Amino acid sequence: MLPLFLAGCLVGPDYSRPTVETPPAFKEGGARPMPPRNWRPVRPRDEADRGDWWRVFRDPTLDRLIRLIDVDNQNLRASVAAYRQARALVQEARAQLFPTALGAPSISRSSTGGVERTTLTLQGNATWELDLFGRIRRLIESDAAAAQASAADLAAVRLANQTQLASAYYQLRYQESLQSLLERTARAYQRSLEITQNQYNAGVAARSDVITAQTQLQTTQANAIAVGLQRANLEHAIATLIGRPPSELSLARGSLPARPPSVPVSLPSDLLERRPDIAAAERTVQSQSAQIGVAVAAFFPTVTLSANGGIGGDPARNFFSAANSFWSVAASGSQVLFDGGARTAALQAVEAAYDAAVANYRQTVLTAFQEVENGLAGQRILARQQAAQELAVQSSRRAVEIALNEYRAGTQNYTTVVTAQALELNNEVTELQVRLNRFTNAVSLIGAIGGGWDTRSLPSGEELKAFKPLPIDLGQAPRVDE
Repeated sequence: MLPLFLAGCLVGPDYSRPTVETPPAFKEGGARPMPPRNWRPVRPRDEADRGDWWRVFRDPTLDRLIRLIDVDNQNLRASVAAYRQARALVQEARAQLFPTALGAPSISRSSTGGVERTTLTLQGNATWELDLFGRIRRLIESDAAAAQASAADLAAVRLANQTQLASAYYQLRYQESLQSLLERTARAYQRSLEITQNQYNAGVAARSDVITAQTQLQTTQANAIAVGLQRANLEHAIATLIGRPPSELSLARGSLPARPPSVPVSLPSDLLERRPDIAAAERTVQSQSAQIGVAVAAFFPTVTLSANGGIGGDPARNFFSAANSFWSVAASGSQVLFDGGARTAALQAVEAAYDAAVANYRQTVLTAFQEVENGLAGQRILARQQAAQELAVQSSRRAVEIALNEYRAGTQNYTTVVTAQALELNNEVTELQVRLNRFTNAVSLIGAIGGGWDTRSLPSGEELKAFKPLPIDLGQAPRVDE
């Protein structure tokens, strides 16, 4: 009957997930875009493996770099260590459900009246605090929820590092494309300089036209050189994210792709299952709820069973006889009669902590909705901006061509050519920036919907008690050197 009695006495509130206001659809969602290949709409309960979210960009270099985060990223290693510590706390709390047994052997040598005597004692004792009102079980519940929150924090750190690396990678590709654009523009300006020099030699252009063309060329060449510093800094940042010294990473030059993949988004309610930070906040709420039970249990008596037994005597004289054995059993209880309001204050403190955790959880959900809405708005608006900007680039190129032809014919001054060329370069740089914004927005949107994570990845209470292996393998991986 004792286990049945113990199972029925559990003080404190039983946990239920706090309610949050969830809209039926995203405001910026509009018509849901067709998903690209290798990407599936979010369904938290389906069986598909969606962990490698970056593969939708179809970039082998990016794929290799992001996979190295699991190998040597030090922030991730620190989060893994914090998760291991949280798991150990669950085991530590669970151990309190069982008796504590101690062995206490001793041996002594004494002399009385010239008679020497040896006494050997083999003694053991055990104590067991009965969890009559669920203090220990609530503590286990709290620690298990905290361990799940730590696992979600680990996933959040992993996702944050992945998205940070992907953003840095596309910024690096942007810098490379910008450098190529400036180098290409410098070659065009070199041809313009030759035209002005020829016009000046023929006596149909002023010396100032030649100086202006030279200045424009040299400024563009200097800007192309300056881009190299930004690229180097981004390459160093990527090396740090994969846990390598910058000297060990050298990426081959590339270019920014034309368009990012479209990112499909499901219902707002699914977001609650996909974001690790939301899961961490919700698990923290349960941990604090269980702490209320621990505080409530302090108002009830504590009952402890104890037992002691062993054998003591001269080991040379029938040591194992019944006359040398001893044992005792006891039960004791304690109840705090007066503590000056300490327990009441402790209960109020954990209740306030619970209310704060609920507020943090709801705020995390609101922030998640905001980030997804921002990403969806960026996906829609930036696509329109890129299309318009591409038309502006085409028009500016045509304007430069016409201005140069008119300058050769002597019907236009060189100021018009310089103005048209500056407008062309500005439009081409803006088009590159819009393209970069689309890629970084896509990365942010994927991060905002949780990447490939969902709550099924959280360890269950049974897994925490069994101390199963960690979900991330921080093993060795080959170096990235291109």
